[in-house]
Amino acid sequence: MFKNILLATDGSAASDHAASVAVGLARTHGAKLTALYAVDPYPYVGLGEVNPMGFQAYMSAAQEHAATAHSRIASLCSEGGAAVQLEVKLVEDVSAAAGIVQAAQAEGADLIVVGSHGRTGIARLMLGSVAAKVVAESPVPVLVVR
Repeated sequence: MFKNILLATDGSAASDHAASVAVGLARTHGAKLTALYAVDPYPYVGLGEVNPMGFQAYMSAAQEHAATAHSRIASLCSEGGAAVQLEVKLVEDVSAAAGIVQAAQAEGADLIVVGSHGRTGIARLMLGSVAAKVVAESPVPVLVVR
């Protein structure tokens, strides 16, 4: 049924749980899995020009965090049963939700898998939900793993 699954990861426990579900689906369907880590735009706009080390440190930390998240997913893909074909991607300079939807379209994904942090009440209203934005904007089905 699925041929190309896009997994959005941020390295959190919620996305690690979503990763195990996505790997299981990919294994079951013989699908390719693309693990995507989206780096939000540099939060200190204007300061990068004053202090370029701030931007470099931010990007370096984001790339290390992405590599760690991708490594955990690669381990899941290689253990237990048939190996899952994995491609890892890092996108920058877009919001997480927009980066996920754009990558799904570019990759020809037929399913997006995202984790839910399970925020409720005021925290959800204040922080928003990447998963909810992906569901609202995606032209392909989205599986939100809780």
